[in-house]
Amino acid sequence: MTGTSQPTPSRPAVGASSAPRTGAEATPTSVRLLLHSDNITTRDAVRAAVGRRPARDVEVESWLECATPAAVVEAVEGGDIDVVILDGEAAKTGGLGLCRQLKVEIHRCPPVLVLTGRPQDGWLATWSMADGSVPHPLDPIAVADAVADLARGVAR
Repeated sequence: MTGTSQPTPSRPAVGASSAPRTGAEATPTSVRLLLHSDNITTRDAVRAAVGRRPARDVEVESWLECATPAAVVEAVEGGDIDVVILDGEAAKTGGLGLCRQLKVEIHRCPPVLVLTGRPQDGWLATWSMADGSVPHPLDPIAVADAVADLARGVAR
């Protein structure tokens, strides 16, 4: 760095102050998340871990919670979802099988994060064609980082 400043193009966010903003602060990536789990405790843990802003440059626009696989398929086919989070430990149809179904059957399926039962289940996440995985017990930082990484790949 030479100590000289150069003007940085920036666009203020809606409702933001008119103070200049730079770099990643300019306009965060806004994402719509779908969360599937039959367990309300897991859904609460994921929502709390991700929060409103999983990273400085990623902002959660909305959450859609689904307790059944049919609701997940319908929502993803509708095309208004940017990132899908599936619980691999969900009863009857687990998130891993559901992820594979989505990836095979839906053209332009959004990125999918699966929550595996344990760290050793990473191979199952690979088999399911998931774009990312986080094992139980859920580490809030790992969940937020994984969602942010997948969201950064979303182009709107």
